[in-house]
Amino acid sequence: MFDLLLKGGICLTPSGRAELDVGISGGRITALGALDSGQAKAVFDAKGLHVLPGVIDPQCHFREPGLTHKEDLGSGSASAAMGGVTTFFEMPNTHPNTDSAEQLAWKVARAKETSWTDFGFFIGATNENADTLGSLETLEGCAGIKMFCGSSTGTLLVDKPENQRRVMKSGHRRIACHSEDEARLQERKGLFAGRGVDAHPEWRDEECAVKSTRGLMTLARETNRRLHVLHVTTAGEVPLLAANKDLITFEVCPQHLTLAAPECYERLGSLAQMNPPIRDARHQAALWEAIRLGLVDVLGSDHAPHTLEEKQKPWPASPSGMPGVQTLVPLMLDHVKAGRLTLERFVDLTSAGPARVFGMRRKGRLVPGYDADFTLVDLQARRTITNEWSRSKCGWTPFDGMQVTGWPMATLVRGNIVMRDGALQGTACGQPVQFDV
Repeated sequence: MFDLLLKGGICLTPSGRAELDVGISGGRITALGALDSGQAKAVFDAKGLHVLPGVIDPQCHFREPGLTHKEDLGSGSASAAMGGVTTFFEMPNTHPNTDSAEQLAWKVARAKETSWTDFGFFIGATNENADTLGSLETLEGCAGIKMFCGSSTGTLLVDKPENQRRVMKSGHRRIACHSEDEARLQERKGLFAGRGVDAHPEWRDEECAVKSTRGLMTLARETNRRLHVLHVTTAGEVPLLAANKDLITFEVCPQHLTLAAPECYERLGSLAQMNPPIRDARHQAALWEAIRLGLVDVLGSDHAPHTLEEKQKPWPASPSGMPGVQTLVPLMLDHVKAGRLTLERFVDLTSAGPARVFGMRRKGRLVPGYDADFTLVDLQARRTITNEWSRSKCGWTPFDGMQVTGWPMATLVRGNIVMRDGALQGTACGQPVQFDV
C-alpha cells in the first residue's frame, strides 16, 4: 500500500523521460511504472505535468537570526516551496554569523520548527575558526563551509592567502567560495565617487573575479582541497574553471543569465545591484556557452532580499542582493521554452548537480530509494511574475511584470504536498539534509 501515488505524469528519470506512475511510502520513492491506484491511500493526478526530481537551491540568504525584517526561515522556505524548490542551503552571513557549533545548532532547531522544505546550512569561515572547520563541517545540518574571499553583505571575510590556505587545510568537504579579490575592491572603491549604480560592475570588475579565482585555484592545488565557486559572472573565469574541473565546480545564477547591463541598471536601478554584479551581454553569452558545453555544475538563486526602502538608498550605500528562490524555476523553464537549454540539462543543474557536488544523500534523482521530493511543472503554462505573487518578506522581485512559459504547479517534500496550484498547503515539515561526510 502506497501512502501516495503520482499518476500519469511525465517523469524525468536518469534513463530519460517516460510517462510513469510514482509510488511513495514512508517519504521515499518505492516504485515506478504502471501502478494500481487501488493500492494507494491517496492519488495525485499528474496527467499533463512533468515530474522533476525536487529542485535544490544551494545558495539562499534567509536572514535569520538578526535580519528578520526582510526574511526569515519560515518566509524564505515558503517562497521556495511556492517556486517549486524542495531543498535550500542557507548562507552564514546573518547576525550573529553562523560560524560556530552553537549558531549552527540554533538554525537547525529553528528550521525544524518553521521550514516548509528540507534544508542545510553553511558554516562561515573566519580567520579565528579556520583551523577548527574540520570538526564543524560534519555537524547535523551542515551543508559545508562558506568562505567570503571578497567583502559583501555582512562581516564574514577571509581575504589573505595565508588564511585561505588554513581554511582549505581544515577538513575535507567541498568549500563554497564567494570569489572576488578584496585588495582590488578596496583599491578601486574611491574611483567611482559621484557615479550611480551603473558603476557597480565597473568597480567590481572582471579582473576582480578572475584574480581571486586564479588565486583560489593555486591554493586548491597546493592543499588538494575541492572548491565550489559560487555565482560565476565573467567570461574570463570560465576557461580557468574548465581547466580545473578535477578539483573545482561552479555555479551560475538565473539573474546573470536573464538580465544584462547596461539595460538592467537603467530600468531597475539598485534593484539590479548584487555581488558579483550583473554584467554585459559578452559575459552573459559566456555563461550560456558554459552551460551548453556542460561545464556549469549547479544553478543557485543567491536569494538575498532587502527591503525596498533599503534598496532605494543612493549607490554605493544601497545594499547588494535581490530575491530569487521563488523565481528560479519559472525563469529557467522559460529559457527551456526558448531553447537555451534542455529540460534534462535543467534537471542536472538543479537536482542531480547539487546532490553530486555537495554529497547529499537520497536527493536529486527520481529513482526508488530516494526521497520523494518532486517539482511538478506545466511546461505550457503562461504566467506573469509579479510582486504580489512573491512570498518573500521583502515583497518585490526584479522580474515583476515578466511573462514566462513554464510554471511550478506542485511541490512535494518527502511525499508531503507543500504547494499545489499556487497555494501552500499542510504545515511546515522540513528536515535537515543528510550528507556523505
